[in-house]
Amino acid sequence: MAVRRVVPNIRSEAAQESREFYGLLGFEEVMNHGWIMTLASPSVPAAQINVMTSDKTAPVTPDMSIEVDDVDAVYAVVRESGAEIVHPLQDEEWGVRRFFVRDPSGRVVNVLSHR
Repeated sequence: MAVRRVVPNIRSEAAQESREFYGLLGFEEVMNHGWIMTLASPSVPAAQINVMTSDKTAPVTPDMSIEVDDVDAVYAVVRESGAEIVHPLQDEEWGVRRFFVRDPSGRVVNVLSHR
């Protein structure tokens, strides 16, 4: 299993203002689904921030997203550990396979792979 990137998810009802603010720091919009917008550094594309109003298909909004190379393998390891699965493993219409797990501090982590 390998981690490809880690992205903080910032909950915001002011997406446009957030885009403008993070633009001051050098981020540019690279994806926008209305409820989630990804901002990235043009010089280091894996340096990203997600700005989201709420998660469209899950019961909670995750605090961070971790992209891995094999989400099914990670899911098996996490389930075996007894960690709390907050949202089951599933394929999403926008091209990712993901699940949510709660970390020991109570934060919700979106673990995903692109299909």
